[in-house]
Amino acid sequence: MSFRPMRRGRQELSREECEAVLGRGSAGVLAVAGDDGYPYAVPLSYAFDGGRLVFHCARSGHKLDAIMREPRASFCVVDQDEVHPEEYTSYFRSVIVFGTMHVIEDDDEKRAAAEVLGRRYAPEETEESLTAEIDKFWRQLTMLEMRIDHMTGKQAKELVPARS
Repeated sequence: MSFRPMRRGRQELSREECEAVLGRGSAGVLAVAGDDGYPYAVPLSYAFDGGRLVFHCARSGHKLDAIMREPRASFCVVDQDEVHPEEYTSYFRSVIVFGTMHVIEDDDEKRAAAEVLGRRYAPEETEESLTAEIDKFWRQLTMLEMRIDHMTGKQAKELVPARS
């Protein structure tokens, strides 16, 4: 698959900057092919783990049905959106990830993904308490993974560092 180049290349974020945005973020919007051809975009918490994003969800529902039907999806994280009304603009920074979603079936991989997500949202928790929390919800826990095929980030021209 060939992805479109960014039209405003000067505002494009590097791979490292995109990864930093994903590392800072706590929520984004997953877009999948929903029912009857309608796009379905749903806000989700996530964890960035190198070349992948991990999510949790219920064992059934619209999102999971859509992923099973068409695993290609995109995920958008807004890092900054500072409105400047006097300039009729906002100073924004965001990243869009394109990738393939799948349910993590292997128990060891599922537990590892749940631990990554748990550490992201409860970094002060002990291993024991994290394990206990995962164990408590294990039977109804579904873990999803998005392998990153393409990532692009953009920021407002006002945030682009001046060239020396």
